[in-house]
Amino acid sequence: MTEEIREEILKRLEDATGGPAKPRPYLPPLPDLFLSCEELVVQFSENVALQTGVVYHVKDAEEVRAKLSEIATRENLSTIMVSTDAVTASLKLAEWGKGAGIEVLTAKDFAKLEAYKDAVFNKVQAGVTGVDYAVAESGTICLIHDKDQPRLISIAPVLHIAVLPVRRLFAVYENVTDRVFADKSNLPSHFTLITGPSMTADIQGGQFKGMHGPGKMIVIIIG
Repeated sequence: MTEEIREEILKRLEDATGGPAKPRPYLPPLPDLFLSCEELVVQFSENVALQTGVVYHVKDAEEVRAKLSEIATRENLSTIMVSTDAVTASLKLAEWGKGAGIEVLTAKDFAKLEAYKDAVFNKVQAGVTGVDYAVAESGTICLIHDKDQPRLISIAPVLHIAVLPVRRLFAVYENVTDRVFADKSNLPSHFTLITGPSMTADIQGGQFKGMHGPGKMIVIIIG
């Protein structure tokens, strides 16, 4: 395309739209950006509940373990698969499991991939993971997958229990994406957003929970 033709096309576009594009009007910042920590927790919890998920708020690691014991009793859990990310590692769940009579497995316990896949799909009753970020405006948790946060733990078992440090809860998606993608030289290879239990629908619009993933999701906010 010659320069003359290009200029002619641009001129026609300007004439057709009434001239050069006008600057975007000023938009005030979202009120959500000014919510307190307590308000973010309330908004997040309400939005998770809308998706049939459950949220508990505890103050420390000891209370997380106590809440896990309650959940294990209620859900009849005997074997769980736990990620080894920074959040779950700090909870010392292997030690907790011995005292609670719960077998606690991790992906690193399996030398062969097929054995790990069989366990996470067919043996465990729940997957427990930490949460990298969460979004209050939609009740969404965000997981950055790597060797310590295998994806199957959050999608294969029928119950997903996610532990969320309150400092990782943000108002809107942009707060999270700005942090995840800030370092262009160290981008995650896999980043998952989860809003409530797995849901799908048939051709008539009937909704089903858990057909292609966990049918239940519990979030424990810590801090």
